[in-house]
Amino acid sequence: MTGLYLVEPVVAIYAFASFMVYPLAQQYVYRRVWQDLTNSTYSVVNVPGCATNETNNSRKYEEVERAASLFSLYNELFSLIPCLAVTLLLVAYSDYRGRRISILLPLVGSIVYTVSFLAISFFEASLNLIIVANVISALFGSWGTLLGGCFSYIADVSKDGKRKTQRMAGIEMAIGLFSGAASITAGYFLRATGFNWPLLTCSLLHFANLLYVVFVLEETVKMPEPADLQQGLPHFPLLKLVSSVFRLFASVNLRRNAILVLLLLAFTIFCFCNIGTTSVVILYELNEPLCWSEILIGYGSALSTTSFLTSFMGVFVLSYCLPNLAIVLIGLLSITTVRVPMVLAVMPAPVLRSMMSQIASKSEQGALFACVAFMEMLSTSVAFITFSGIYAATVAWFPGFCFLVAAGLCLIPMAVIGAVGFLGSSKATVTEPLISEEETDGQSVTPPIN
Repeated sequence: MTGLYLVEPVVAIYAFASFMVYPLAQQYVYRRVWQDLTNSTYSVVNVPGCATNETNNSRKYEEVERAASLFSLYNELFSLIPCLAVTLLLVAYSDYRGRRISILLPLVGSIVYTVSFLAISFFEASLNLIIVANVISALFGSWGTLLGGCFSYIADVSKDGKRKTQRMAGIEMAIGLFSGAASITAGYFLRATGFNWPLLTCSLLHFANLLYVVFVLEETVKMPEPADLQQGLPHFPLLKLVSSVFRLFASVNLRRNAILVLLLLAFTIFCFCNIGTTSVVILYELNEPLCWSEILIGYGSALSTTSFLTSFMGVFVLSYCLPNLAIVLIGLLSITTVRVPMVLAVMPAPVLRSMMSQIASKSEQGALFACVAFMEMLSTSVAFITFSGIYAATVAWFPGFCFLVAAGLCLIPMAVIGAVGFLGSSKATVTEPLISEEETDGQSVTPPIN
């Protein structure tokens, strides 16, 4: 059986299953916290904070909001360090032992998490077990690990920079479309069946995805022969991975190094601003004056994910008439505005990834996307913790304060992109690493394909 060189189905299925679990998890925690603090069953129909302006009811919602936000903060904090370490090691390791390992293990971790969550929901076990399940799942990698492997895979099989940018934008579009569909589905699924059946469905989707990667997806990195394993640093795999990351920034071309660092910095701050606010949107929608039901939350999440589709169209069209830096700036300006102009807010991500990939050599793609995934996960986790804390502290007097903070921080990556333009990204050339490709376990990449 001939395999396929398509990672887009992997990302699409993973996005659908993961973004179905995400709103379910937040709403499950919210309802359990409501029951614990109020000694009453949570009811979507009976929404005191919206139906009346009584002070006691308003304070009750604020207390539940604060407790649920802090639980989400602790859940993210405990899984942060193992998740970051595994992501950096796995994606860098893919340069030596193949891209599929950095895609397979996060799927295993997702199965562990969803099955554990299903058991917690079914038996109404302690909420703290969700944190334990999340930490165990993080030991297999996470969303950032899988994306790092997939983007490295695309870098292997893309012929030129424009094709690479468009395929990476296609990945972002798949995330948006399927996460939006999942958000809508989760709302109706939750109302019709409760939490257990949606969680079981997500577990089965992750398992089907795992089978696709194992039996259908082709490998792009040629595995070394047994004799080649005696070369290089076979007894020190961790040292080898660290050295591969070091070589990424040890080029003799100082301009190229500076531009790579600036692009990575801009990407990191962009993720912090863009992802930070999304971490508190559902809590904001559950609180007064909105007090949305699970159906409205699903439609709201789906509406926000349309920016992935419009950003893909923007990248596809603008890449023919504008330089990459201009596309990034347009996307950053889109983030600082309201929902309708935010339709291009996702454009900076694939363009920045493609720009970094184009100035790294073929043997450095895994190390590059390991760093990108590491910084993306670090910024996302720090943003989640930061904005959850800000929201918990300001929900009583200004729930929208965190959104203003994110808009102001977007000025920083704009200035960084200006610095990249001053240095001239087009003058940054691909340079080979200080250690030749033959010394990296004899590994080589298959020729690019469409």
